[in-house]
Amino acid sequence: MDREAIAIIGMGCRFPGAKNPEAFWELLCNGIDAITEVPASRWDNELFYDPDISKPGKTNSRWGGFMEQVDQFDAQFFGISPREAKSMDPQQRIMLELSWSCLEDSGYSPNELSGSQVGVFVGACNYDYDQLQHQDEKNIEGHTATGTYTCIIPNRISYFFNFHGPSVPVDTACSSSLVALHQAINAIKEKECEMALVGGVSVLCTPTSYISFSQLGMLSPTGQCKTFDSQADGYVRGEGAGIILLKPLGKAIEDKDYIYGVIKGSAVNHGGKARTLTSPNVYAQAQVLRAAYTKANIYPNTVSYIETHGTGTPLGDPIEINGLKRSFRQLHQQHEFPLPEKPYCGLGTVKTNIGHLEAAAGIAGVIKVLLAMKHRKLPKIVNFEQLNPRIELDGSPFYIVHETQDWQQLKTDAGEWIPRRAGVSSFGFGGVNAHVVLEEAPVQVQSESSRVRQIHILTLSAKTEKALSELVSRYQNHLETYPELAVADVCYTANTGRAQFKHRLAVIASEPQELTQKLRQHTAGEEVVGVNCWEPRSSKSYPKVAFLFTGQGSQYLNMCGSF
Repeated sequence: MDREAIAIIGMGCRFPGAKNPEAFWELLCNGIDAITEVPASRWDNELFYDPDISKPGKTNSRWGGFMEQVDQFDAQFFGISPREAKSMDPQQRIMLELSWSCLEDSGYSPNELSGSQVGVFVGACNYDYDQLQHQDEKNIEGHTATGTYTCIIPNRISYFFNFHGPSVPVDTACSSSLVALHQAINAIKEKECEMALVGGVSVLCTPTSYISFSQLGMLSPTGQCKTFDSQADGYVRGEGAGIILLKPLGKAIEDKDYIYGVIKGSAVNHGGKARTLTSPNVYAQAQVLRAAYTKANIYPNTVSYIETHGTGTPLGDPIEINGLKRSFRQLHQQHEFPLPEKPYCGLGTVKTNIGHLEAAAGIAGVIKVLLAMKHRKLPKIVNFEQLNPRIELDGSPFYIVHETQDWQQLKTDAGEWIPRRAGVSSFGFGGVNAHVVLEEAPVQVQSESSRVRQIHILTLSAKTEKALSELVSRYQNHLETYPELAVADVCYTANTGRAQFKHRLAVIASEPQELTQKLRQHTAGEEVVGVNCWEPRSSKSYPKVAFLFTGQGSQYLNMCGSF
């Protein structure tokens, strides 16, 4: 085991049709295409749409992947005034919320990490909200600068959580979040930070880029991303945000963190002087893959899935496939392995489900692969019927994952099982290419407690009574959805891995069913034995606490154990 590799121990996401990782996995497994028409709350589609892109100021795309309620934000929770919140780009708000969710998912209380060397790396390249703010100079005020600069997205996260590691924005267009991940990996290995939050975000607020990308011939006029298909006609824009928490693998194992997956290697390069500024370079794409797998120190025939960039453009798709074939052929030759007689490495892309998230595209692909490793399934690529005739897969290691399937493990020649491994590609339209190599988490031995508790206490807290009520409902739903969860684990994480607030609830239970039942009864407004609530009181109403030290005469061995 490479203990110097990087573990992924937490995640959070909001994508079109999915407000969290669980919903995202359900969307992927069901092969859902979450593309819709542009909501009226963003801009007037009829005003800017025209199938004839020769008309100035028009876009031939009226579709996209959109998140719900991007205008909603709990400013009070983060100590931000309503006035400042109004000036904040939704990208800042969403990433702040997801950072909190990601830390909770990892089992670490934000208070526990305050003051530590945690880095924050965020890919962002969208300035739509800044454009809206500057449409009328009267809207510009003191918070406009801090509210709209993309550098403030990671900086605000570092400020709020009191993190002292690097706080870095990354803009390489479509490859931004994967380049951010590459930088975070290097920062951890160079001891610049002990852990790192890494993510990407994009929110679509204006039709400006729609118009420009239409003029460049990038967008699909039919509203579907048909990656690798004979009918591919461009990509569909999408918005979303994702974030993961990184930590050295050895330390994660030592601390008994839950590990989603392991980063074995990564690489970044530029295509140099290609045919045009925005043209993909097949040689550069092949080179960045070779570099990533060389750093990962693994054989190409042990990689069983590639989450491709896969934008669904007639030009880009064949070039990407040729780059994949070229890199794997060279890697096979380098290790003196013959090319396989039958394909072993599946190809897919999340863009057919949620659109091209641009700066957040790479992190969306990473989260998809991590969930696939967790569930040991490969979700199908949607909108695929017939292979693009310009793509040739015969004689290569690759096949299209056109149906959701079990993710089979590969074996060595000696018959030993190989951990599931995958690559994730992301290529910026300015020429910056990135590739990351992932491996499923090592098997972690669960330590058995020397003493099995008969009774457990679940404590929940929130800043307001309403928020506490919603939190109780979420726990109830979670326990009903996953009845196999160990009540000890649920209580431990809630009691030690969450920030503590003034409105509190405690539930005593011995098994998951009892815990779920008591939460359900409490939600229904019933008086329940073993459920207690505390509400904040004024400082004057708190009773005084006194400590009594009475000497050894009133104590005896194992006294506390008798209660």
